[in-house]
Amino acid sequence: MALSLKPEYLKRYRQIAALLFKYGRSDLAKSLAVDDALADEPETPPGAVRDATELAKDLEELGPTFVKLGQLLSTRADLLPLPYLEALARLQDHVAPFPYKEVERIVSAELGVRLNKAFATFGHVPIAAASLAQVHKATLVDGRVVAVKVQRPDIRERVLEDLEVLDQIAAFLDAHTEVGKRYELGLIVDVFRKGLMRELDYRQEARNLVALDRNLRDFALIVVPQPVDDHSTSRVLTMDFIRGKKITGLTPLARRKADAPRLAEELFRAYLQQILVDGLVHADPHPGNIFLTNDGRIALIDLGMVVHVAPEMQERLLQLLLATSEGRGDEAATVAIRIGEPREAFDEGAFRRRIAEVVVLSKESSLEKIQVGRLVLLVARISGECALRVPPELAMLGKTLLNLDQVGAALDEDFDPNAAIRRHAPAVMGERMRRSLTPGALFGAALELKDFVQKLPSRANKILDHLADNDLAMKVDAIDEQLLMQGFQKVANRITTGLVLAALIVGAAMLVRVPSAFTILGYPTLAILLFLAATAGGVVLLFSIFVQDRRSGRNKPSS
Repeated sequence: MALSLKPEYLKRYRQIAALLFKYGRSDLAKSLAVDDALADEPETPPGAVRDATELAKDLEELGPTFVKLGQLLSTRADLLPLPYLEALARLQDHVAPFPYKEVERIVSAELGVRLNKAFATFGHVPIAAASLAQVHKATLVDGRVVAVKVQRPDIRERVLEDLEVLDQIAAFLDAHTEVGKRYELGLIVDVFRKGLMRELDYRQEARNLVALDRNLRDFALIVVPQPVDDHSTSRVLTMDFIRGKKITGLTPLARRKADAPRLAEELFRAYLQQILVDGLVHADPHPGNIFLTNDGRIALIDLGMVVHVAPEMQERLLQLLLATSEGRGDEAATVAIRIGEPREAFDEGAFRRRIAEVVVLSKESSLEKIQVGRLVLLVARISGECALRVPPELAMLGKTLLNLDQVGAALDEDFDPNAAIRRHAPAVMGERMRRSLTPGALFGAALELKDFVQKLPSRANKILDHLADNDLAMKVDAIDEQLLMQGFQKVANRITTGLVLAALIVGAAMLVRVPSAFTILGYPTLAILLFLAATAGGVVLLFSIFVQDRRSGRNKPSS
């Protein structure tokens, strides 16, 4: 696999190589063969950690694709130290808005009508601007106040070009470096590509808004803005306008007035349901995406990034959360091993010791201020270092909980996520059991029970008949008895042959002392013949043993 030599790609190669070199990965940077980009950049010694916020700034300078890549890397505790993960988890791009004329052109082209026909009013100045889009406040013809998210012009083309560069680099490093082979960088880029393409399709985000609102309908203090379908496309998303303030902008007085501890509890319970019951998780709950509305509720916005958790994974994650929150390190290690995929170099003993050392600290979480999100990220990091491959859901869970820990602390400084998990675990398990009792599941169980009841009498009669005739037998298929007996027979044959050869040698030695008229080289002929027969038999026996062992070694199944 060779790198593309397109001029626009070469520029990106140099920028990425310089970044790798700067943060202590000169081995990867130099493998890209762009040494001219590294001359002026001081290298960070291996094992040292530079200012984590500096990495976030460097990624922002590389553009929107790398901002999103940084957000993805914030979930990879096996690749980066924890300070970097926390800095990247808070990564929010701040860029200048694009001109209103471009907004008008894009919205009109996407909706198929002039902007002033689709909206009664449309703010010329955006209320928020990011690397992929910006948001304007507007009013529909019926008077409904909305927020309109407009994708930046030509952003898809820029993102696709950057993704192609990352594909090239990941494939090259996978083929030529141990790091690439160990962490499978190509798979990471592939996951990143799929997630970013979904985020650029606002129709998917609109569906996420509807699904999350439906899942959280029983949470009176949680609100999710709903899309306006007639005014939404893949590049324009129109949704309810949320009046409120960011969580990070609340004053102590505002928190007391809003009953912040109750809000923090409700928010954490809502996320536990998303992760462990619904399976659809708002995966980016950083403080900038959570608002306190004017009527004292919590609003969840920006659902471009979500994660889907399968039911089996939900059960494992619940076990892991309970084990970590209660300080049961060995159980947490066992669950992590079940979740993950051990590689050849996996050291289970070292893994269990390290997990136990980290998880036991959570017993004193109220004193040590240990956050459950940080703890899950540490479990993921230790898994990567011990050659245990964990699924993306675990890392995403860690990042989500880490952000949620920060939001909970912004609402209530005394909020304890570990205690919240223990409080709500019974309700979560009860809800999982209730949802598992669907009509389809009940009908399936009823059909299996019907089949069991129908066949039970005949099967019981057969067992009783065999028991009455003293003909009841059980077959245990533990080993291959025929193969075992063949092995014993070969061993017995070799021992017998050895004894016969030994007898021939002893007999020949005794006959040497017996006078004989027929001699060979001065020794009795019969003694010499016995010696020759023993020698020939020994050679044949050794040859057969050698050939048989070589053949068995080749036929041995590889592990």
